[in-house]
Amino acid sequence: MPPLPTPFHARTNVLNQSQEWRLWSGYLGAGMFEMHHEREYFAIRDSAALIDVSPLFKYEFNGADAERAVNRIVTRDVRQCAIGQVMYTAWCDDRGQLIDDGTVQRFGEHRFRLTAADPSLRWFQDCCYGMQVAIRDVSSELAALAVQGPTSREILQRLIPEVRTLGYFRLVETRLKDIPLTISRTGYTGDLGYELWVTPEHALRLWDCVVEAGAGYGIMPAGLAALDIARIEAGLVLIEVDYISAPRTFIPNQRSTPYEAGLGWTVKLTPSNDFVGRPALERLAEMPPSWKLAGLEIDWPSLEEIYGQRGLSPQVAGRANRSSAPIYAGHRQVGYASSHTFSPVLKKYIALATLEARSAAPGTELDIEFTVEHSRQRGRARVVELPFYNPPQKRG
Repeated sequence: MPPLPTPFHARTNVLNQSQEWRLWSGYLGAGMFEMHHEREYFAIRDSAALIDVSPLFKYEFNGADAERAVNRIVTRDVRQCAIGQVMYTAWCDDRGQLIDDGTVQRFGEHRFRLTAADPSLRWFQDCCYGMQVAIRDVSSELAALAVQGPTSREILQRLIPEVRTLGYFRLVETRLKDIPLTISRTGYTGDLGYELWVTPEHALRLWDCVVEAGAGYGIMPAGLAALDIARIEAGLVLIEVDYISAPRTFIPNQRSTPYEAGLGWTVKLTPSNDFVGRPALERLAEMPPSWKLAGLEIDWPSLEEIYGQRGLSPQVAGRANRSSAPIYAGHRQVGYASSHTFSPVLKKYIALATLEARSAAPGTELDIEFTVEHSRQRGRARVVELPFYNPPQKRG
């Protein structure tokens, strides 16, 4: 089956000078719009970027048991989620192993929406068998447009005044002229940003309105190459890259718990919060994890040295790298980097790494492997706290 166009494709296709497309959950996602992703990245960090995130899977829960059903699935306690609030969460199998992560949006006492990276309808229905809840896959019924960057609020409040007072991880159901839409103050860039949710028939008009409002603010479309750098800077994990969904694993060592994947803070072991995997996670919570997600800053002079031995300058700038790179403490491998990139805003080479817990303390000095002209070399690295980049406007 050929990839599907998203509801914004009539706009993104015309603007995509590079004609680089990636397959994203069966849809066409723009890799980058220009011949290089640099301006798109800086739009996210310095002005505002439009990112088509329609391929996200979206599921609605409606009915008397909707709250109970969502609470049965996710590791957060959604009883603490107010109407108009969004929660970031994970969900696990019976062994406490990660299946996916996403957001829970609460629209009413008995109405929720979950976003996911992987198709999850059958799992959700199995977990909620016998409950008074209707669970629907509304992925094709909703287009999603992320407006991300420091000027995103100024742009959107020109169109929708409620944006001015919309809090971090909050949502509002509103209208833009005659277009019904939901706006959530969420995103995958670690910056000030919003996501706009609208039915497909209104998608192009929404795009045009936002572009017109942002004309004086440097707004431009951004593709997945720029987004990948931004999410690494923000310390945000990516499924099948920084952890593998439990149903897709073949051996136990490929699985991760939320505690190991940097998502332990989403696990709420509150009384009567009986979610799938809770007994296993309760046992694991009593023991320090063997592995931890950590940030690494790679020493630039050491990169100049190992590349200079081959007569080259460091060949690491450009796109984010999703290839696994071994991490060493002396002669012993203590983990691996799963996502690494040169950060244009920080002027550093950084990585998300899964490390043995005893090697994951901030300040620990380690080595990371690079292949330079077909030869395995090591650069020096230091463990740091995540996120790498956390601008004040994200929550302000």
